[in-house]
Amino acid sequence: MTDPGSDERKPDSQRMEALRSLPGDLVANLTKEELEAFLFSDLWPDSLAEKLRDYQT
Repeated sequence: MTDPGSDERKPDSQRMEALRSLPGDLVANLTKEELEAFLFSDLWPDSLAEKLRDYQT
């Protein structure tokens, strides 16, 4: 029998570094879906893009 959490995706190290560099209050306001999109997706929901508009380059 395998552990269901053992095959979880691992986020890119650069995305994790970017997440850690964001202000804590901003990260605390991200939904689970926004956080997953930030870490794993190339397409972000509009709500995430809006929250991060001041940090995008």
